[in-house]
Amino acid sequence: MDWLTPQEWQAVLLSLKVSVVAVAVSLPLGIFCAYALARWRFPGRLMLNGLVHLPLIMPPVVTGYLLLLAFGRRGFIGEPLEAWFGFTFAFRWTGAALAAAVMAFPLMVRTIRLSIEAVDPKLEQAASTLGASRLSVFASVTLPLILPGIIAGSIIAFAKAMGEFGATITFVSNIPGQTQTLPTAIYTELQVPGGETQAARLVVISLAIALSALLASEWVGRAAARRVSGA
Repeated sequence: MDWLTPQEWQAVLLSLKVSVVAVAVSLPLGIFCAYALARWRFPGRLMLNGLVHLPLIMPPVVTGYLLLLAFGRRGFIGEPLEAWFGFTFAFRWTGAALAAAVMAFPLMVRTIRLSIEAVDPKLEQAASTLGASRLSVFASVTLPLILPGIIAGSIIAFAKAMGEFGATITFVSNIPGQTQTLPTAIYTELQVPGGETQAARLVVISLAIALSALLASEWVGRAAARRVSGA
């Protein structure tokens, strides 16, 4: 792929890695939060709902700053992590993945929650009356029915993570080869006189990946729905 410079190619690969890891790591928590919000009534439910959706309404730069306060080298979580385990999010691709996961999390939870709310609770109640545990009911009844929603939520979160900019550049900066993803690489090219051509190439790649993700979401979602309805 000689029409991309090594630095641009690096940004593309890093964006894909960051987005995949962000979705994979946050998916179990996303399913849990979606299920809790859709099915359970408990004190603090409104607070949980607000916290989950907070990144949607806050400026991304504010989210990035809060991540810096919490997970930076001097953060109340980041400092113990580095002292005890030698692990840090600061100025590393793992920090970019964390920022992308936080920003994509509300979209993932919302999509999965809608699919859970569409499942008739009587199906789960019927399984419970047969003696199945909550975990067994979820695994054997709920999970297969919401699989298209989980897939759609994951791919939407992936597309959002690919486009994440504000929180990433605030939290882990814009370091080529370390934290420079596609959006921050486009931003860098636009700051250089005559860099519009390079920026345009990266924009085309971003559009192609986002469109491919949406088409894949549609195709996989339909395939999963056919499989579930035919089961």
